[in-house]
Amino acid sequence: MKKNLILISVLLLSVLLSVLVSAVLSALFSLFVLAAICVAIYFNQQFVKTQADKIQGMYYVYKGDKAYQKMNMQKAISFYNKGLHLYPQHYGAWYNLGNIYVEYEDYYSALYAYSQAFKYNPRMMIARMNYGIIATEKLGDFDSALNQYNKILKTKRYLLEIPYVFNNRVSYKANRAIAYYNIGVTYRMKSLYSNDNWELQRKYLAKAINAYRKSLEINPKSYDTQFNLGLAYHISGNYDEAGKCYCRAINIAPMSYEAHYNLAVLLRKLGHYKEAYDEIDKASTLITALDENSATQQYVAIVMNDITRNVYQNEEYKKYLQSILVEEESKTKQHMTKNKKKIASKETKEDKKNDSITSTGINFVNGKIVATEELDKAMLENFGKCPSMSYFTSNYDDSDVF
Repeated sequence: MKKNLILISVLLLSVLLSVLVSAVLSALFSLFVLAAICVAIYFNQQFVKTQADKIQGMYYVYKGDKAYQKMNMQKAISFYNKGLHLYPQHYGAWYNLGNIYVEYEDYYSALYAYSQAFKYNPRMMIARMNYGIIATEKLGDFDSALNQYNKILKTKRYLLEIPYVFNNRVSYKANRAIAYYNIGVTYRMKSLYSNDNWELQRKYLAKAINAYRKSLEINPKSYDTQFNLGLAYHISGNYDEAGKCYCRAINIAPMSYEAHYNLAVLLRKLGHYKEAYDEIDKASTLITALDENSATQQYVAIVMNDITRNVYQNEEYKKYLQSILVEEESKTKQHMTKNKKKIASKETKEDKKNDSITSTGINFVNGKIVATEELDKAMLENFGKCPSMSYFTSNYDDSDVF
């Protein structure tokens, strides 16, 4: 009898325990479902709010873009800040905001804006590029600039070329060339702050030269890179390579005065005063034509006067100048006589008018008579020549342009 009672008790206890466990599990499940529903509602509300903020933020960014296009910078800043507060992932707005801060010379704010732009879009190379340029040229933060340029070089792209549809190979190469060029500029500027430590300066100049050369491997027709490579060689004392680079820069952009000027300074240092005079004369002509600031003109004039003084102390050059003057005078007389005969032989007034215009169009370019209508072409050819290249290499072809 006792055994039956114990058995019944155990069974009842088991049933009760089973019911209790089931009730607890049911309650827990209900609580879990309720919690899940609450979480879903919360995140759904957050998602809806996020999407609403994003839409409103993009609207403010749109208004900022319009203000930026109209050059209303204060309004653009206000709208961009409102938009980015609601939608901070808009890297385009950060980039434009950085450009505006540069205009206001608020360089630290500009760097922050650019950093946010490539934070949200790590492949935004232009933001990294601008960051590096401002860090180098305006704040002297060379290491930060080099860090961004190196990240550009390390960024891998999936290159795709579909004829007449899409091609990112060109932009990829261009970005790499510019990055190497900016690395060169940064190291050259870093050498200027080496506190008279010549060994350190040589080290930075060597790195600048290496970067410029890598840039030229990608884009050999870059005037700025050729010129700055020449400048780095010039500072480091490698005058032969400097002269070659200046001449190549002149071949690429004949009407840019910087290479003519630096080549003149280099030739003056090497004692080639006649060639130095020719180059400084070209530089002076270009600076005057471009209406450069008076300080630049004055500095060029000082160098020109020094070169002229040395030129006129050279007896051989005096003879050369005299022969040129005699030759030009003779050619002018021949040209005038020839045109007078042509004018006399014409019968119509229109022909006389045209010939009279031609007869007055006497110009000398590099010792040669050039008609007025051919003057621009002749000047371009003359400014693009670099006869002094023979001092730096025996294998130079004056028509050899990259």
